[in-house]
Amino acid sequence: MTINLTVTQVLAGAGVLLALVMVWRAGSRRAKAAADTARAGARLLSLTGRVLVTAGVIVGVQWLVIMNGRDSTLLWVVLGLPALFSAYTLTRALTVTAVDGPRRRGGRR
Repeated sequence: MTINLTVTQVLAGAGVLLALVMVWRAGSRRAKAAADTARAGARLLSLTGRVLVTAGVIVGVQWLVIMNGRDSTLLWVVLGLPALFSAYTLTRALTVTAVDGPRRRGGRR
């Protein structure tokens, strides 16, 4: 059994294969971009939850010391220590040291 194909038929078949490969690659890129976006959103939601829980613990301890404690040193420590931690965290968060984003071809890994 012999198959006789013309040049036009071979070129049409190669064009269809090329189009399929290009559609497949575009779909995988789009899926990767969607996964990166979802991952960034999950990071933000996780960070928000941790911040709220930590803030609740700090406020609870401060409230207990203010309501029940009579020692002014303990009061200053309970109010000052979280202020130091939050100042450090805000300074680190607002200082840009690196840009996180999608890497392009040929970039360092």
